[in-house]
Amino acid sequence: MKVQQMSLVKDCWQSDISAIDIDPNLLLLFVSPSFEEKKKVVDLLQINYPKATIIGCSTAGEISDITVKDDTISLTAIQLEKTTFKKVSCKVNDMLYSEEAGIDLAEQLYTDTLKHVLIFSDGLNVNGADLVSGLKSKLPNVSITGGLAGDGSNFEKTFVINGNIIDDKTIVALGLYGNNLKVGYSSKGGWDSFGIERLVTKSNKNILYELDGESALKVYKSFLGEEAKNLPSSGLLFPLSMRDKGNAAPVVRTILAINEEDQSLTFAGNIPQDSYVRLMKANIDRIIDGAEDSARSANKLMKNDSQLAILISCVGRRLVLKQMVEEEIEVVRDVLGGQPCITGFYSYGEIGPFEQFSPCELHNQTMTITTLTEC
Repeated sequence: MKVQQMSLVKDCWQSDISAIDIDPNLLLLFVSPSFEEKKKVVDLLQINYPKATIIGCSTAGEISDITVKDDTISLTAIQLEKTTFKKVSCKVNDMLYSEEAGIDLAEQLYTDTLKHVLIFSDGLNVNGADLVSGLKSKLPNVSITGGLAGDGSNFEKTFVINGNIIDDKTIVALGLYGNNLKVGYSSKGGWDSFGIERLVTKSNKNILYELDGESALKVYKSFLGEEAKNLPSSGLLFPLSMRDKGNAAPVVRTILAINEEDQSLTFAGNIPQDSYVRLMKANIDRIIDGAEDSARSANKLMKNDSQLAILISCVGRRLVLKQMVEEEIEVVRDVLGGQPCITGFYSYGEIGPFEQFSPCELHNQTMTITTLTEC
């Protein structure tokens, strides 16, 4: 496995692409929505590397080595030498078909030698929890990681890169096959819960209508105080911790939209009726510690041997960390060592297990890490 990672900027991306000195068969692109020449970049990559598979998505910030940038493309050229792979995709014209899309993608990818699935999805028009549920139903023994595309903190339009096509309402999945690939993964947060636990008394999938019999938006606004006027973006600073069953590990859910008319909140993942939620707030030290914990868990199997690390962190973490955001990338580098190339993006949702032997989940507000190496 050979890897070359670079950050493309608007004025000299052509010369940067020409500096690729390996023969890639896989190209990962994490693209700022404001990068105007993104289609030209994709077209040139396809011309220069016609046999390479191109995948990626839009971001709320691009991760390249230990830097976090905007208005760039984080490009990773990969030459897999012992591992075969297959790209599949599907359109999701209605969020209600998100689980069906996951089933379809899984069925297209499954063979006895499937080792891992990387998945990148539209961040606004796909129910990430249902997508994960569909994937798991057909791939119960296969590890799955990835994320939902971002659009800064605008929440207006995201896109996925599927070969030379850049489009929304799309999910792309990459199946990796064979025993010569080692994969590490983990997803950790670091937010603090506070206040009382509230019962979800009315919801429909990822739309929350009532908490303890009161309008969800009214209750949520009462938590936020002055920040309520900045919804939905301020909701990134105050996610919900949700537990679906008595002793189940809680997952975090972040707001995507609000509806003043019916006083509802729309989340990146499902909030089942009769589940319990608590408000969460940021603790900067714990958020950075969460990134370090995620790196340690992902590194257990790899033993500092990884050649590529894909980091998917939540846009909410970036908004909290502000000028300290690169510290969560630096602690990952410290744990993984100097060998792996690091790429990634800030997302609207992270997909992966908490750690090895855990089931895959949709997360918000986590640092989700995937490490890869060929042996």
